Amino acid sequence: MAKKHLWALFIVVATLAVVGVSLQADEFTDTDVERWQAEYMTVVAEGRALWGSPDLGTNGVACGQCHPNAANTHPETYPKFQKQLGRVIAVREMINWCIMNPLEGETLELDDPRMIALEAYIAYERRGVALDPGKH
Repeated sequence: MAKKHLWALFIVVATLAVVGVSLQADEFTDTDVERWQAEYMTVVAEGRALWGSPDLGTNGVACGQCHPNAANTHPETYPKFQKQLGRVIAVREMINWCIMNPLEGETLELDDPRMIALEAYIAYERRGVALDPGKH
């Protein structure tokens, strides 16, 4: 029985030795982090510009007219039930609802760079606020 346990232990150790490299987290430098943060802030700036622009709609209204500095958007509370859509949604679906209704525009694809920029901007404005999905 002891040989069986030793053999099992050997297999586990050997397996970990072989795949151990893939179990380690990616390594990155301070320069990497600075570059990534700069790229993120570029997208946040794009989102801020879109937020204040009437270009997402057809009636001259901008997101920032109802939500200056992304006020009252609460991205930290999504996903949550949203009465306008009658179901649990992600924040990007609420953004599209606002584009379609108050702005009278066309919805954005969920992977559209403008959608990502809008999400990045409102999340940035709420940085430091604890996640609280489902909260109203």
